[in-house]
Amino acid sequence: MNKWAILLIAGTCADTTAEEYPTPPEANRADGVPRGKLTQHVFKDSDIFPGTERDYWVYVPAQYTETEPACLMVFQDGHAYINPKRGTRAPTVFDNLIHAGEMPVTIGLFVNPGVIPAANEHAQPRFNRSYEYDGMGDRYARFLIQELIPRVGASYRISDQPNDRGIGGASSGAICAFNVAWNRPDAFRRVFSTIGTFVGLRGGDEIHTLIRKTEPKPLRIFLQDGKNDLNIYGGDWWMANQTMLRALEWSGYEVRHVWGEEGHNRKQEAAIFPEAMRWLWKDWPKAVQTHPENSQNKLNQFMVEGEDWEKVSEGYGFTEGPAVNAAGELYFSDIPNSRIHKIDAAGEVSVFAEDTGKANGLMFGPDGRLYTCAGGKQQVISYDPAGGNPQVHAEGMSSNDLSIRQDGTIYFTDPRGKKVWMIPPGGDARVVDGNMPGCNGVVLNADQTLLFVTEFPGRMVSSYQVQPDGALRYKQSYYHLHLPPREGKGYLDGLTVDRDGWLYVATKLGVQICDQPGRVNAIIPMPVGVHHPSNLVFGGADFKTLYATCGEAVYKRKTRMTGAISWKTPAKPPRPRL
Repeated sequence: MNKWAILLIAGTCADTTAEEYPTPPEANRADGVPRGKLTQHVFKDSDIFPGTERDYWVYVPAQYTETEPACLMVFQDGHAYINPKRGTRAPTVFDNLIHAGEMPVTIGLFVNPGVIPAANEHAQPRFNRSYEYDGMGDRYARFLIQELIPRVGASYRISDQPNDRGIGGASSGAICAFNVAWNRPDAFRRVFSTIGTFVGLRGGDEIHTLIRKTEPKPLRIFLQDGKNDLNIYGGDWWMANQTMLRALEWSGYEVRHVWGEEGHNRKQEAAIFPEAMRWLWKDWPKAVQTHPENSQNKLNQFMVEGEDWEKVSEGYGFTEGPAVNAAGELYFSDIPNSRIHKIDAAGEVSVFAEDTGKANGLMFGPDGRLYTCAGGKQQVISYDPAGGNPQVHAEGMSSNDLSIRQDGTIYFTDPRGKKVWMIPPGGDARVVDGNMPGCNGVVLNADQTLLFVTEFPGRMVSSYQVQPDGALRYKQSYYHLHLPPREGKGYLDGLTVDRDGWLYVATKLGVQICDQPGRVNAIIPMPVGVHHPSNLVFGGADFKTLYATCGEAVYKRKTRMTGAISWKTPAKPPRPRL
């Protein structure tokens, strides 16, 4: 162990009680139980955490063979788990549980946080623990998946199936473990968390809210904490862990908890460790799944059980501007290649128009023509149903996205000009908001009396009331969206609405669904590795399929909701709960 190991969890071991826990029998060596091998290593080659050095240990059970891939369990603050005489004594517990058939053959990876060595003898090192562990987002997950696990995998055959992988830790290591699995359920499904730091150090106090709003993920989580845990500037650890449990149960996750009287120490962790491992790996190799039947998540109202995102078409430069005709057939733009494509009811893809002036936003009008913001030409153009006879309706502004009312009134955004424009039927374009920095997506609500505009790349959506002459009044930054971790921008882009008054916003976090009072009720992430959505529309024969343009591809998902098409008859949504 390097000389910094003892400092890696400094300030996290304050004892406040004298509660005693016996050493579980599984933590003791037993005759006849084969012993695995524990080896120590150093990792210095990280591109994700450049300049860091860290110790890590690899436990390989005696039952491991190269003929079958082993499961994997990763632990943060790795040195705290490997001592054979105190603490969890994880290698011994693994020996006993694997021998008893209560865990699969599992390689243990015990990882210390990184340290950047001191620049000189008069300087302190940089201790990366909070940065790596408390930081939200997928950064540490990428470190494990892209850098460290492949290093270990060069010597041992490790399963790449998420159901065969777990991750755990204590304190900041615990929130780190949850954060890894939360961001990458395609890589980890089992989480062990003790005295978890789910508080306001680097945004961890927002996790419980996102759990309630985000579509549930296939995770199994074990939680432990003590009533005398920390209560300091960053928050109340005990209450935060209760809040996590409540959020996980409310959302239908597989979660088990053990509470005690201890403070911010690992006494109870050592006592419950074997039972926690049994529970996390119970029924293996049966897959960890979501449980919508136990979930109160709002998405149960919106989504069809068993239906996930489905790729519709791919191989484009950058897709945008999804729009549907009266039959619900999809049209979308490929901006870099200056084309508009059509996907018919049979799923066949064709080119609708070429040389479109880098068409971006699209929408059909009540006249059956397809209108587009041709940003490369600084025009608003429409095409007939066959993709011909282009007509220019406005020019000289950086048109981006548009929405069209039943009477033919067009609203479009002009990001470079920081304006929102209106084209009345048979009239010329005029500015209806001349002070709209960062405007992007635009859509009318279901009854066509409100107009919504995203304040790209921020986090708010503006709402205007549409006047009888088409003018806009009573502007408010009305819808409050969630931001990606570590970013001050939400990258809010295109919008769509349904007939019940819900607003769907394409953001970097996925599709955020807002109620009429302007609050995010639910978040639908895109599949891992898919570019975040740029725009949305409801289509299909019944207008219940949600389409999303996502980078080089287009995706769709069946829903229970019916899209509101603004160029059709307005629909008065029900009164919302305030």
